[in-house]
Amino acid sequence: MDGRRSLRSGRSLRSRAWGAPSPAKAPPDACRQTSRLALDSCQAGVRSDKLNALGNCENVADPAEMQRCADQASADAKDAASSCDDQHAARQAVCAPLGPAPYDPLIALARFATSTTIDNRLFPLKPGTTFVYEGDTADGREHDEFFVTHSTRTIAGVECVEVHDTVTTAGKLTEDTLDWFAQDVDGNVWYFGENTRQLADDLVIGIEGTWMAGLDGARPGIIMEAHPAVGDFYRQEFLLGEAEDLAEVVALDESVTVQSIPPHTYDHCLETAETSPLEPDVLENKFYAPDVGNVLTVDVDNVERSDLIEIRTGADGSARWTAVVRAALGRRRCR
Repeated sequence: MDGRRSLRSGRSLRSRAWGAPSPAKAPPDACRQTSRLALDSCQAGVRSDKLNALGNCENVADPAEMQRCADQASADAKDAASSCDDQHAARQAVCAPLGPAPYDPLIALARFATSTTIDNRLFPLKPGTTFVYEGDTADGREHDEFFVTHSTRTIAGVECVEVHDTVTTAGKLTEDTLDWFAQDVDGNVWYFGENTRQLADDLVIGIEGTWMAGLDGARPGIIMEAHPAVGDFYRQEFLLGEAEDLAEVVALDESVTVQSIPPHTYDHCLETAETSPLEPDVLENKFYAPDVGNVLTVDVDNVERSDLIEIRTGADGSARWTAVVRAALGRRRCR
């Protein structure tokens, strides 16, 4: 991760009231040790994949083709090893703001007594609401519908709101995900997991990014703080090698104009910088408007954006939110 992409060190949420470290004796620096072990695992995977590829090459009858196959296996392994190094550097870089303590938030059930009432002003999730986003990508026009269902799922003892998130690219379904969120008594919104499928030509081609708190060492993270402050730096999710998104609060009073029809401006918005060691070259700036939620996501490196173009309400999210229609007639203040 280069200097431009590195998230600025700020207040680590270790000191905030999200949880408590494990009562077990912690190693001197759990964050850096985790990073080193992840590197070892990644490198072992590269070696395993290369050996498997070379084994397939042995079954190519033509000597020249066999050699080309072996050369490709070596090139792929070199690229994968470089990715391991990049991920390791990114993990090491975030250990300073995160601190050395193990990431083991204590989820006290009493603090989630009203967990399915998610009314945080910057991330409200009212069942029956659909947030619709659109933007142009290198693969075509992307259309994302984030539907807050009336369903819930209990994860790690906490009842969570289930969100159905579908993405179409150039008119074809490319991602189908269930997300689970819960709000604690202080108003912090936690992310408890996702079940995601990537698709191509109506076939599932991957489940990358799937995780659930309490399974295989996965732990929940904060998706939106009750009282964000500039410099706050925190995990949004955690399953090593699978779910490692991080966020930093970079501004509290931004104005953004989304490319709806007509264009619409939101003021006094929260801005976060979000990244992941799994994708060190990706940096997203997200903007959250009070009483609305996420209104804009900007992919800094690819210069792509996803704008909130519509909000619908109703049992199935089909009825257009009348406030959006009224707001579109003029400039609406976010607070």
